[in-house]
Amino acid sequence: MEPSVLLLLALLVGFVLLLVRGYPKARGHLPPGPRPLPLLGNLLQMDRGGFLNSFRRIREKYGDVFTVHLGPRPVVMLYGTEAIREALVDQAEAFSGRGTIAVVEPIFRGYGVVFANGERWKALRRFSLVTMRDFGMGKRSVEERIQEEARCLVEEFRKSQGAPLDPTFLFQCITANIICSIVFGERFDYKDHQFLRLLYLFYQSFSLISSFSSQVFELFSGFLKYFPGTHRQISRNLQEILDYIGQSVEKHRATLDPSNPRDFIDTYLLRMEKEKSNQHTEFDHQNLVISVLSLFFAGTETSSTTLRYGFLLMLKYPHVAEKVQKEIDQVIGSHRLPTLEDRTKMPYTDAVIYEIQRFSDLIPIGVPHKVTKDTLFRGYLLPKNTEVYPILSSALNDPQYFEQPDTFNPDHFLDANGALKKSEAFMPFSIGKRICLGEGIARNELFLFFTTILQNFSLSSPVAPKDIDLCPKESGFGKLPPTYQICFLAR
Repeated sequence: MEPSVLLLLALLVGFVLLLVRGYPKARGHLPPGPRPLPLLGNLLQMDRGGFLNSFRRIREKYGDVFTVHLGPRPVVMLYGTEAIREALVDQAEAFSGRGTIAVVEPIFRGYGVVFANGERWKALRRFSLVTMRDFGMGKRSVEERIQEEARCLVEEFRKSQGAPLDPTFLFQCITANIICSIVFGERFDYKDHQFLRLLYLFYQSFSLISSFSSQVFELFSGFLKYFPGTHRQISRNLQEILDYIGQSVEKHRATLDPSNPRDFIDTYLLRMEKEKSNQHTEFDHQNLVISVLSLFFAGTETSSTTLRYGFLLMLKYPHVAEKVQKEIDQVIGSHRLPTLEDRTKMPYTDAVIYEIQRFSDLIPIGVPHKVTKDTLFRGYLLPKNTEVYPILSSALNDPQYFEQPDTFNPDHFLDANGALKKSEAFMPFSIGKRICLGEGIARNELFLFFTTILQNFSLSSPVAPKDIDLCPKESGFGKLPPTYQICFLAR
């Protein structure tokens, strides 16, 4: 037999063996999961409904900890409250690495406080936490900033005179202005063209990142990155925002007063100057602009989307809104602004906000983690840098903690005496060392904006409550509510 024919036969036999056996076993001992195909991974197990539906189905067969091959790479899935807490809290350091999201990787590239790893992440997170705390508690506290923004929003809603409106951009305006006041040292008028352009880019990018096409890109980014698609639009959008941030940094640099830093950017520039002789410093321009992008994006989209879901739910369940307003009238009245001190006296309102966060399930599959070292977990050996998805949706909808997880019910967070009841499964901001940097600010925003709006307005909809659709517009990395119209009627 000719050598060339023998070679061809050997190649064919090798290929067939690969197809039969899937991938060669990875170093370590990963949790079980469906057998992958070469290059395609577990494509055949992927549901058209997206990652979350697919992972739910696979979990039914393999349990709470399982491996899914997203294209050529294995990813360990953590499903349910116990598995997530065991990893992110009990073994917090080992699971503190950050994985990637393929559609934004060309922009972030491991820079900035959200997607950094190792010493870079530790240095940037420490700095960001201290700086945001200082500017949130300085001359004007975060509470005062939120109250001022809430007053502006009330005036905008009054101008509508009860006509139906889409609240999307106004909710974006108020949440963006809080983070802008800390990061850029200023708030923007709601009609500022540059501001509205940035908000549009954020909104469109979050929608595209959460789309089905972005989930397909996650499977085969190494191949698909060479072709047109939503990933290119996301990169263009984020690059335009980065250009704006870069211009703002240069303005800050030109007007910097070392004795009186105005905001996050000033404080970072001073730190850069202090460490300029340190060759190993993480405080450089790239980490600055990407950190500002991360804070600006996360600080705008998460809270504004939660508010949009929240008021859609109030339209769907008007009896809940009425009970909140009754509590507002009893505790706050109508002649002063709500304050954060009021929260402890308003358990029903707090429970409603918790339930809005639980039910809206904003980041269903969580932001990817990875293990920082070879890690033993539930009898499996996860090699260093193995990617891990904490499926936050599985905790927020955990039937062991929430009696009717598919139903919107504030009683999930109230005990028999009507007092607020905490739950270990409540983790909308994630948990552990990678918990959301802005959790405290977001919680304050949700309470003050929610109560101020319901203090001043009754709600109505052009659509009857029973006909209001709660199905998400997109459900991928993020979960976006459908667009809707709402009427704010002065009380």
